Amino acid sequence: MTTDTTTKTPEAAVVPSPGASPVKKRAAQGHGRLLTRRDRFTLALMAGVPTILHVLLVWVTAIASIFLAFTTWDGIGFDSIKWVGLDNFKQLFNDNPQFWPAVEHNIIWFVVLILIPTPLGLFLAVQLDKKIRFSRVYQTAFFLPVVISMACIGFVWQLVYNPDTGLINSIIGANKPGHYIDWIGDPHLNLWAVLIAASWRHTGYMMILYLAGLKSVDPSLREASALDGANEWQTFKSVIFPTLRPTNTVVLVVTIIEALRAFDLVFVFNKGAQGTELLSILVTNNIIGESSRIGYGSAIAVVLLVISLAVIIPYLIATFRKERRA
Repeated sequence: MTTDTTTKTPEAAVVPSPGASPVKKRAAQGHGRLLTRRDRFTLALMAGVPTILHVLLVWVTAIASIFLAFTTWDGIGFDSIKWVGLDNFKQLFNDNPQFWPAVEHNIIWFVVLILIPTPLGLFLAVQLDKKIRFSRVYQTAFFLPVVISMACIGFVWQLVYNPDTGLINSIIGANKPGHYIDWIGDPHLNLWAVLIAASWRHTGYMMILYLAGLKSVDPSLREASALDGANEWQTFKSVIFPTLRPTNTVVLVVTIIEALRAFDLVFVFNKGAQGTELLSILVTNNIIGESSRIGYGSAIAVVLLVISLAVIIPYLIATFRKERRA
């Protein structure tokens, strides 16, 4: 009994039959596709146009403002630009009676936003994170003021503060002759009235930021805290809140920006006069006012920029160092 044993060489095993189709190189075909000219043009257009607009509208204007802060210019022709050095800043610090009240009001604006609507937004976020009924409805209701423009909010709160037919005076009975409370015209009240309107909007903004931070907390941390016998407040104070450090950084930066760029709400109320002076109002009045003083207004804008950077940059550096050490 004999057995025929046939041995096939590797070359013979690889050679396909005459009727079979050639093997395609799928790996090379999948990863080696080149961009066409149309693809490159589309990518350049999508990335180039926003970049150019950002550079022109943000960086170029910021650098130009810094340069113009040391000049005098009425905005008519570049030939009228004259270098004056630090004269604009000297005049601003020594001869402008509205500057230091405006700085004080911006600081008050920041302190109020960080002490009242920020904790209130955190409280609302914690409550909504418990998955209560109609949570989506509450989120929409609290966040609605954020999507409304500040000008519209100003008009709404003007109706609320109206001395004759306003909601507040009608409730407390101060809408009668001789008992009026002028919430907008009184220099001792109008800043706080505007801050209430700003806090109403800022609360919803903080709620959404903190709610997003709470959604990213690992559920196992809550479970471990519950197993250790911690109550709800202890869990939040010792476990949940420390994990919200990145969110707190964003909240602080956003609040500083909101406090320093406050403009439209005050401008709608009373154009920044009689106790509601802000740095942004002074910049606008000097640049686009009746007597355009672009160099002087740019000096105020530079001061505003320096204040914002002096607060934000050290805090960010300290925060990033703590995260690296952790």
